[in-house]
Amino acid sequence: MARRGKGHAGAVAVGAVAVLAIAFGSASAAATADAGAGGNFPRFESLRADRVNLRAGPGARYPIEWVFTRRDMPIEVLATFEHWRKVRDWQGTLGWVEEKMIWGRREVIVTGGIQGLHQSPDAGAPLVARAQPGVIGRLLQCQGAWCRIEAHDISGWVRRDQIWGVLPEESVP
Repeated sequence: MARRGKGHAGAVAVGAVAVLAIAFGSASAAATADAGAGGNFPRFESLRADRVNLRAGPGARYPIEWVFTRRDMPIEVLATFEHWRKVRDWQGTLGWVEEKMIWGRREVIVTGGIQGLHQSPDAGAPLVARAQPGVIGRLLQCQGAWCRIEAHDISGWVRRDQIWGVLPEESVP
């Protein structure tokens, strides 16, 4: 992910976001209302393109704060406002993206250190591969504390707490 701006731009951007939130308070209220009535939140989706702008608010008039540069990176959708989605990435960065830039395809990202992918959902099962932190894989299913993922044509089971992109108690068939 690339950061826009230089020097202390983060502090300036935070002030600008506060001013925009006050000026466009109705958009925030509508987003909260949509979140309650318009579907399951939070939920996970993934980026549809190699370059996705993360904005300070739900609209093209808001400044770009970050640029995501990894297609298929999982993101957590927290709210909606018209054609915009409020999202959080695996490192906790929050912002708004256009709905056309994300899709419901389920991907996860390996977190922590190198993680073993096992033949079955058991720590004693033989390893089929090892995944580096930051590897993105397609989420295939979850059983209890384990999820089966596929990355680079290799599938295996990894502990749910070693990946980001699935809720702790979420059932994935």
